Amino acid sequence: MAQDKTHNFGIVGAGLIAGFHAKAVGSLPNAKLVCICDVNLEKAKQLADRYSCNACDSHTEMLRDASIDIITIAAPSGLHYQPVIDAAKAGKNVLCEKPLEIKLDRIDEMIRAHEKAGTQLGCIFQNRFTDAMVPLKKAIKEGRFGTITFAGVFVPWWRTEEYYADSWHGTWQIDGGGALMNQSIHMIDMLCDLMGPAESVQAYCETLGHTDMEAEDVAVASVKFKNKSLGLIYGTTASYPGQMKRFEITGTKGTVVYLEDSFTVWQFADEKPEDERIRKQFSKQIGPGGAADPADIDFENHAR
Repeated sequence: MAQDKTHNFGIVGAGLIAGFHAKAVGSLPNAKLVCICDVNLEKAKQLADRYSCNACDSHTEMLRDASIDIITIAAPSGLHYQPVIDAAKAGKNVLCEKPLEIKLDRIDEMIRAHEKAGTQLGCIFQNRFTDAMVPLKKAIKEGRFGTITFAGVFVPWWRTEEYYADSWHGTWQIDGGGALMNQSIHMIDMLCDLMGPAESVQAYCETLGHTDMEAEDVAVASVKFKNKSLGLIYGTTASYPGQMKRFEITGTKGTVVYLEDSFTVWQFADEKPEDERIRKQFSKQIGPGGAADPADIDFENHAR
């Protein structure tokens, strides 16, 4: 964002994640939250009162506000399409919660709409902005792993039965899936970001730990990347009491194990002076990061 002006924001949706968007906007010196909308006007008003901004009950009404430059989408996953399309028509830039949408053809339409309008469309994958990603990406770019032979993500999380009961969570129509599409998507994004595209994937998905859930609550997948490395994905919301998410990458000259923005292993054949500093700087584990409670995350990476 340009630093010489104040960018006015609107938020679509007033659920749990909207509060993180509001905190993120409020933390930026050149940003101002103007409005929050939700079909449940009372929810929108409650959140708007907390952050001293306006409230309304439709995104179309909010988009008519000429002062708003950017909207963030904090609505359920299957409801992202229309406000993103309408924002493009209104000339508004958009930062949308993951996933952009739950159907590929709709995502393509959303991208085309903003390309045609000349506006920006982004998706929130805030884990890309954790501090530990800087030295890890640098190590990969410098080839310090040698030939990368394996990379895997592990998300052994827990959600209660109540989380899925009478909820859009874990439904095909609105959530677009379960433990992979909603929770593990951040680590899958990390895997794709660091390793590049996959050549083939083989997987198993089951619903084993919850009864009020349509989609999967546990999944495992083996991956072959185009760079010939092999990979693994494990994601679940049926692993009590919930453990911290983990990323492992190893090769012929090095191994790193990432655990909640810390490194439990940082080891290379060609040891460099900065390696000990990196090990010390990232030795502290930040916290469970939503392993058992979806509200147990920080807003700072959203702000970044």
